[in-house]
Amino acid sequence: MSAPRVQTVKLPYAPRRAFLPFHRRTQRWACLVAHRRAGKTVAAVNDLIRAAITAQRPHAHYAYVAPYRSQAKSVAWDYLKRFAAPATAGVNEAELLLTTRNGSKIQLFGADNADAMRGLGFDGVYLDEYGDFRPSVWGNVIRPTLSDKQGWAVIGGTPKGRNQFYEAFDAAQRSPDWFCLRLPASASGILPPTELHALRAQLTQDQYDQEYECSFEAAILGAFYGVEMREASDAGRIGRVPHDPDRPVFTAWDIGYRDDTAIWFYQVAGGEVHLIDYHASSGSTVADLAEVVAGKPFRYARHHLPHDARAKTLASGGRSVVEQLAALLGGIGKFQIVADLGVQDGIQAARLVLPR
Repeated sequence: MSAPRVQTVKLPYAPRRAFLPFHRRTQRWACLVAHRRAGKTVAAVNDLIRAAITAQRPHAHYAYVAPYRSQAKSVAWDYLKRFAAPATAGVNEAELLLTTRNGSKIQLFGADNADAMRGLGFDGVYLDEYGDFRPSVWGNVIRPTLSDKQGWAVIGGTPKGRNQFYEAFDAAQRSPDWFCLRLPASASGILPPTELHALRAQLTQDQYDQEYECSFEAAILGAFYGVEMREASDAGRIGRVPHDPDRPVFTAWDIGYRDDTAIWFYQVAGGEVHLIDYHASSGSTVADLAEVVAGKPFRYARHHLPHDARAKTLASGGRSVVEQLAALLGGIGKFQIVADLGVQDGIQAARLVLPR
């Protein structure tokens, strides 16, 4: 019996040093967060090509998925044809489908027409700019296409707020089953310092941090607290804050019924505000909320309620929310109604508190 014939194929691709860990990964799932112009599309396309030409399974099938099919064609199709040329057996322009000499296929799709992938089975997929996908596409369409072949997936892009891409990044950081690579421009070494300096001068801080420093905090332009949250993250002030049993606890409430009632639990230590717990629920009664607060292992100093907690209603027997809570949580002396500042003044007040 003759030995299987081995073909040597040299691809016209030299990986950038920053992407070497990505190409060497062994995990089934991967998250790639990279700054603009880092070359993640080229790296992703060549990762698919290598997988296709080294596939042991006959007729292996791989997919590159962009938010829109037109985007996949304009961004990745020419790259795919160019880099795969030494190993290409056929190209179908209409289907955006390339077949390699060993019979594997690489095909481009758009998440805007995700149903085109239903019924297919993939050995591997790359999801580009995943933050622009409809959140349902992964669970309803793409994940099932990987099941029978136990295919792998790479979720990639640049941050655009705390959406499904952030959730994938967060999961990847916490699970050994995931490979995670985050490439901010300040660390990747891909763009020259002169270009980064020019970008800083021409973009807003939030734009620069989102597009080039891979910040999920600064991603939504115009966010009320984007700058403050970025600074808090950079300073290491976001994390688990322990309860100090030697200090009293305060609460701050926003009361809702159809909307959530939100309760922040905090302590003040040396001028710092330590946010130690949080509760939110909709449809809860006053008794339900009082039970939540009383069930915490905290020694309360004061509960701060919004101005509408004074309103008396017939449904509650003519008692206000503050009166009902006071009867359940230690008396009226534990409660304070805060001033009605209005929306803009409230936003400014929060901006003043967040740095603390």
